[in-house]
Order: sequence, then C-alpha cells, then structure tokens
Amino acid sequence: MKKTLFSLFLLLSVAPMWAQTDTLVASELTDTKPHDGNEVWARVPDAVQMAWGSTDVRYAKMNVPRGRMAKTLRLDAWAGERVMAQAVVWTRHDIVSPRVEATALTCGREVIDAKAVNAGFVGYVMTDELNHNGKSNCGHRPNKADFDSSMVADMVYGPHIDRIPRCTTRPVWVNVWVPALTRAGIYKGKIVLTGDKGEKAEVALEVKVGSRQLPAPKDWAFDLDLWQNPYAVARVMGVKLWSREHFDAMLPVMKMLADAGQKSITASIMHHPWNGQTEDPFCSMIQRTLTVDGQWKYDYTVFDRWVEFMTREVGITGTIDCYTMIPWALQFDYYDQASNTVKFVNARPQDAAYRDYWLPFLRDFARHLRQRGWFERAAISMDERMLEDMQSAIAVIREADADFHITLAGNYHKEIEHELADLSVPYGSPLDRSIIAERRSRGQSTTCYVCCTESFPNTFTFSDPAEGAFIPIHAMVQGYDGLLRWAYNSWTADPMRDTRFRSWPAGDTYIVYPGGRSSMRFDRLVEGIQCCEKVRLLRAELQAKGNRRALKRIDEALKVFGWGGLEHTQMPTGERISRLQRVLNSL
Repeated sequence: MKKTLFSLFLLLSVAPMWAQTDTLVASELTDTKPHDGNEVWARVPDAVQMAWGSTDVRYAKMNVPRGRMAKTLRLDAWAGERVMAQAVVWTRHDIVSPRVEATALTCGREVIDAKAVNAGFVGYVMTDELNHNGKSNCGHRPNKADFDSSMVADMVYGPHIDRIPRCTTRPVWVNVWVPALTRAGIYKGKIVLTGDKGEKAEVALEVKVGSRQLPAPKDWAFDLDLWQNPYAVARVMGVKLWSREHFDAMLPVMKMLADAGQKSITASIMHHPWNGQTEDPFCSMIQRTLTVDGQWKYDYTVFDRWVEFMTREVGITGTIDCYTMIPWALQFDYYDQASNTVKFVNARPQDAAYRDYWLPFLRDFARHLRQRGWFERAAISMDERMLEDMQSAIAVIREADADFHITLAGNYHKEIEHELADLSVPYGSPLDRSIIAERRSRGQSTTCYVCCTESFPNTFTFSDPAEGAFIPIHAMVQGYDGLLRWAYNSWTADPMRDTRFRSWPAGDTYIVYPGGRSSMRFDRLVEGIQCCEKVRLLRAELQAKGNRRALKRIDEALKVFGWGGLEHTQMPTGERISRLQRVLNSL
C-alpha cells in the first residue's frame, strides 16, 4: 500500500513541471548537519532577501548564504548558446506558494523572449561521500550509515513550489538559451520572486550577446554518450513498459539529452547485460524463441519502437549501441517453445555453445538492421571486457557479417583497437595522442569515460558543480573526440529525495531527475561541451586568419585542463572554467 501511494505521489509530482506547482519541498529529507541558529537568522532583514550567487556553489539550505552576492549580474554569450546563473533567496519568514518568473530581455527594439529564460527553484537531495580510502569509489554500500550523508542543492524544480520555510535558503537556477538569430548587444531584464502574501524580491539580469553563433546541439562535433535507461522511467512514473504513456513520460527526459548534443542510443539486446546492477535492470529489447522444429525466431518489436522513438521523436540520430555480447554473467536467455519455458545458455565467448547462440542471431539482426536502414548506425557494443573474451566475440561478429560496427568502453588493447569503430578508455588511463590521431584518420572515434572510479573530476551529487564542465573540456584537451558516462537516468528507489545507492557514490547512477527536471550537474556538463564547441570554432577561424596571438591565449587557458596542467595548479575548478570563458568570449 505504501509503495502504491508513493508511486502515485511521484506520478502526480512529475507531470509537466513548468505548468504546475512542485510540492516536493515539504517532502525533502531532514538535514541533520549543524547549521546557523536563530541568532544568525535574526540578523537577516525582515523582508525576503534575493541576490545573485555563484553557479560553483551548492548553497546550504539551513544557512544564511555567504560569499560575494550582487543584485545585478552580466553574462556573456554567443547567439545559440545556453548560459547559466544562480540566484539565492533567503528568508526569516515562511513564504507560501512562491513563484519565480523571468521577464523578457531587451536591447533597444531587440528582444529575447521570456520563454528563452528558464528560472526554477533548486531542490535539496540526500547525498553521501567518497570512499573512506580516498581512492576508488566503486564498491557496494549496503549500509548508508557507514557514509556521512547530508542534504545538497542539485535538482532544478519548476518556477512554482509549495513553500520556502522560515530561516532557510532556496537557490534559483536560471538557464538562458539565447536564440540563434539574436543580434549582438546587451539585453536586460529581471528575475522576480513573488509570494502568496505579497512578498516580492528581484534581481537584474544582463546578457551580453556577441557576434558569433553556436550551432544547434545536433550539429556539435563533440561526441557525447550518456547511457539511457527506459526501464527506470516506467517504474518511477508508474506506467506500463513500452506503452504510449511510457514514451510520453520519456520524451521530456530524453529531449534534454538530445539538447545536450547526445549522439548515441543505448539499446539492450540481451537480458540483464550488466547483471541487474541498477535499481531498474536492463531487459532484452529483442525476444529470442527456439521453435519446436529447432529454428530460431527473433522479435524486434520493442527494439524497433525504441529506436524509432529516440530517432524521430527525440532527435538522436547517431550510433545505436547494442549491449552486449559479453555480459557480466555469461548467461544467455531464450524461450524454448517445446518446453514452454525460458532457458539459458551458459557459455564463455571461446565456447562452441556461445557461437551457436550468437551466430544465427547476428546474421538475422544484420538482415533486420539493413531492412530498417539502420545497419550503418548500429554497433555491437561491449564494456570493460577482457582481451581474450573480446577477441572471441569479435571473431563471431565478423563471421556473421564482416561489416558490423563494434564499440568498446574499456582498457586499450593494441591487438583489437583497429576493429573498434568507437573506443572509450578510462579517464585515468590517457591514450597516446598518436593512437587517437591514427584512429581518427581511419574514421574511428576515440573518447574517454568517467565512472565511480574517479574522485575528481566527477558528477556525484557531492562533487563540485564545476567538475561537470571540467570533464568534457579535459577530454577535448587530451585529444579525445568526446565523453562517455555510463548512467544518464538510472534512478534510485526515491530519486527526487535520495540520490544514494546501494553501490557507488550518490549521484553516480543519474544526472537528471524524473519529469524532465535538470540538475546543476547536468547544466554544467552542457556548459563544458559548449566550451569545447567554441574552442573548435574559434581555432578554425583564427587559424584561417593566421592569428597566432589569439590561438596562444586559448592554448594557455586550456593548459590547466590537461594532465600536465592538473599536476601544476592549485586553481579552483570553477576559476579554471571562468578563466577559459573570459578568453573565449573576448576574442
């Protein structure tokens, strides 16, 4: 009964967020950490307070905000770029039904419509900490009490929430997506907070739009791959898997991903490819049947609907990554028609039974993909598998169809790298630039990935928000084509309140929230990708003009993002991002 009521609560509270009141503030978990007492809050003026803070700071809910605060903020942007800001509201008194609204931004007769300025309150979620050994953060965490937990600002609500309790702070996250055809100039407007009892506060916002234009996300060169989990959406939203309601619920979540420049679709072609490690295990999107006369039949209905949805409705038109031929548990399911039961083949990639299971499927899968016009997009994908297993699986794939694309997220192996259309290597194992260049000359992509291993940089809910922007810039500086991270939306049991998980640090399994709600971490990641695109475009322009001085300025600003620069600077992560942005916007 309790589970049913909770599911209903989530369902009601994640319907189109920009058109409703978020009632989750009242359900936020209690922060037991020491905080400012009444004597501190008593010094706050009687009226509600509002000022601009920093996007590098997670402001504590129970503390009066500290640091540099201002009533006016100016952001620099290219046309087509998204720029983020964070205002902070704090109050001695309850504010009932507060709303935050953005005005249009005007520059003479030129206007950036208010619809391009999204302002939403920031929600507080429970997080934990790094592993106690200070090294790898991977490993099970069955007892949450073993790790220090606290409430942190991360999830971006809509513009209307139920309340701001007395003696608390509530950040406001502002995301301005400058229209592509916006003329250069300084555009001015306001972010206005109102309450049910006449409370009002505001801050001034200026956006200085330059003469350059950032392409649409679908045209970005940066190769972003965040793995999607459609099964999590069905569970959290309380809808039937693969129903129209399921696809409708996924649309706002996946559109955010497309708007971040996502290139790949994550498809599971076998049961539990990662051994059910997430709250919502990945099931096979392709059903296998061994008929009574010993023939294999394959049902691609779910796979086709998923790919069609992500391609046509969401707009992600790149690689279809099909996971996996080498799961964690080497166990492969099928429906046996003769016995009317689900059976399993237990086999290693070197075994004859493995080949007997996969070869007929791959041949039929290749036929189906060509029929649908998807063969050139599709790839048989593996992650973190041993060389011997990869070699055996590749042999079966090539026997089935020599033209299949193959991808791997894992360690570099010289023996097989030429076989891989896309290779993603761990952040902590940088690949030699000559290898990346050689692969690029063959039309092969090379990226790096971040997972639970890295203490820095990362996108845990306790990570410095600026680390989200740092990661893609680091990937670019190291010569990679992009970035992979294993979990976009593998939500926890209570994802909008508690980001902790039974394995890995809090926030490792997802970077956005149900209902199309973004996060500070995700928006900062987008910021970093946009920096990469700006660097790419500026370098091409400046090289064509022979402007070596400007190119040197860019290179100097990027030094603190590569491995060599990391070892020789104590510069805070946020300052590295700000410094780079100032250079890019000044050219």
